[in-house]
Amino acid sequence: MRFIKTYILDLFPERNLYIGLGVCALLMFISFLAPGFFTIGAALAIFFLLLLFSLVDYLALFLTRPPVHVVRKLPLRLSNGEENDIMWTVRSRYRLRSGITLIDEWPEQFQFRSYVAKISLKPGESKKIIRKITPVERGEYEFGDLHLLVSTRLRLFARRLTIEAEASVPCYPSFRRLTQYELHGKATLMNQSGVIRVRRVGQSMEFEQIKEYVRGDDVRTINWKATARRGTLMVNEYIEERAQQIYCIIDKGRLMKMPFEEMTLLDYAINSSLIISSVSLNKSDKTGLITFSDKIETLLAADNRPSQMNKIMDALYNEETAFPECDFEKLYTAVRSNIRNRSLLILFTNFETVSGMKRHLNALRMLARYHLLLVVFFENTELKDMVRKPAHDLEGVYIKTIAEKYIFEKRAIVRELEQYGILTILSAPSDLTFKTLNKYLDLKVKQAL
Repeated sequence: MRFIKTYILDLFPERNLYIGLGVCALLMFISFLAPGFFTIGAALAIFFLLLLFSLVDYLALFLTRPPVHVVRKLPLRLSNGEENDIMWTVRSRYRLRSGITLIDEWPEQFQFRSYVAKISLKPGESKKIIRKITPVERGEYEFGDLHLLVSTRLRLFARRLTIEAEASVPCYPSFRRLTQYELHGKATLMNQSGVIRVRRVGQSMEFEQIKEYVRGDDVRTINWKATARRGTLMVNEYIEERAQQIYCIIDKGRLMKMPFEEMTLLDYAINSSLIISSVSLNKSDKTGLITFSDKIETLLAADNRPSQMNKIMDALYNEETAFPECDFEKLYTAVRSNIRNRSLLILFTNFETVSGMKRHLNALRMLARYHLLLVVFFENTELKDMVRKPAHDLEGVYIKTIAEKYIFEKRAIVRELEQYGILTILSAPSDLTFKTLNKYLDLKVKQAL
């Protein structure tokens, strides 16, 4: 069975074979209609010559083992919403020039149906093929086997080669933009606070050093053990505590399923959370993560260890929206039970109406009582486009009026939240990261926490 599959079922006729058979059939037809113009013997000779070339082409395809070597190089992880490079290295072991069509079994998320490339290789030559892909969904991407259609210069037959190359690659939130936003964060912080670094001496619990007592030092900071060893008064010196707790809280409810430029609002919230976490860790803050729907899905305690960023990425890369209504009361209970110190809570959610927001207002007010709460939700950019378009008929007037109503509702939500001292950001999905990052840096400079 394997012999039949390898030498018969994996063989496909090419276009030149069909053209040759068509020419032979036409010449035989002409020889019957006009024997004086073209003889049947000449037509048969051309037919047998075609058979001879077909045999030569067949043997050339199957005598070399292994005929072609292919390696697919995948990144360790894909970056969601950004271009990622995939490379194939194809090397021919034929003694003749060969034409190769490379077909890859793409993950179902891409829905690709075309071949990767068609190339021509000299004997022993190798080529690299690079293709850029842009995933728009997080999760696991399953790549299948590689398929090659190989033909010689005669192009009478093509041989199919299947190479086992199954691989699974996780697609993480857009981690490639981290460096860009880190630089933006440093530049913004310098522009807001000035380049001069001011050392502040405080009475916090962040210890800096032990030094000799001088007139004016607080006698309550005397270190008696160090004094006994040195024989002179020694005091503990403290600096203002810099490590603050930042929690990114992501709503996974049904409203976060809304699409924008092939990505959901949840994807934008996750990408923004990842970048905020990276910038805050670089500024010595402790970063944590909470995701919730009708229950608490993920609760990662705030920390500033080097491994914290990987923990956040592993927690975020496979998150999906849920259809039940989000339970903000359970969120409040989880925050009160697990976050003891006052922290900055950046809540990524979405409210479409004032009444929808008021259902959760009590829980938001309770959170803002114990922590600095920043609520981030989304503008509907399609509604803004509808408002800008002129109305030419009565239906257009109705549509424009309803769109303006929903835009007004979003602004009313901002005013309602700010009345209770809750910080808010109303942003288009494309501007979410910059606005949230600038707000965090502004709060950092003002020492609002």
